[in-house]
Order: sequence, then C-alpha cells, then structure tokens
Amino acid sequence: MDRDEISRLRDRISAFRPGEFHFPEVYGPGWDRLFIGDKVRIGRAFLEAVRAGLFPGVEDTGRKKGRGRVYRWLGQ
Repeated sequence: MDRDEISRLRDRISAFRPGEFHFPEVYGPGWDRLFIGDKVRIGRAFLEAVRAGLFPGVEDTGRKKGRGRVYRWLGQ
C-alpha cells in the first residue's frame, strides 16, 4: 500500500462517523470491479497497515461478519 493510497483511505475514513465498518466501505465504489485476488491482497494490506498504526483511530476488532473483517473507527 503506497503513500497516496494510505492518504486517500485516511481521508475517506475521516469522513465516517465513529463506529464499526468493513473495508469495502472505505475503499469506495471501485471495490466491486476488482478481481477476487486483488480484493484479498488489498484487504490484507489494509489489515497490516491498521495493525502497524498507519491509520490512527482505526482498530481491528478481530471479528468477521457479513462482508468480512470488522474494523472500528474511533473518530480521532
């Protein structure tokens, strides 16, 4: 995940209300046009970036539900 993509995703997350979300909501409308392998790769990169602290205020809840892994935006 490059610097521009991290910045784009941070901007999208900051527009959310605090609470739980799935990564496709953050990625945006292009998500459904991606191949499954690309979705897995990008989703994994986001999880690793969250765990590395590159998205302050975002937590991995450690749960999966419906559309995949659940994250929490603390609104910071």
